[in-house]
Amino acid sequence: MARERKAEDVETCEVSTCNNESARSLSRKKVDKALGHSFTGGGKKVKLCKDHYKEFKKKTKKEKKLDSLGW
Repeated sequence: MARERKAEDVETCEVSTCNNESARSLSRKKVDKALGHSFTGGGKKVKLCKDHYKEFKKKTKKEKKLDSLGW
C-alpha cells in the first residue's frame, strides 16, 4: 500500500535548475552519463522528478534494448 507523503517528507528534484517534486532515485553515474545535467547534493544516488526521469528513459532506451539483446 502506498504511503502518503507529508509536507516535510517532500523531496525535490536534484537537477540544479529544477524545483519539482522528486519521483525516482537513480544511480548518479548512469544519470550523469545520459543527461549531463549538473546536480545539487552529493552521494551515489540522485533524485529526479517525473519530467527528468522521462528524459532519462528516452535517452537510455537504445542502450537498454542492446543490453537485452546481448550486444
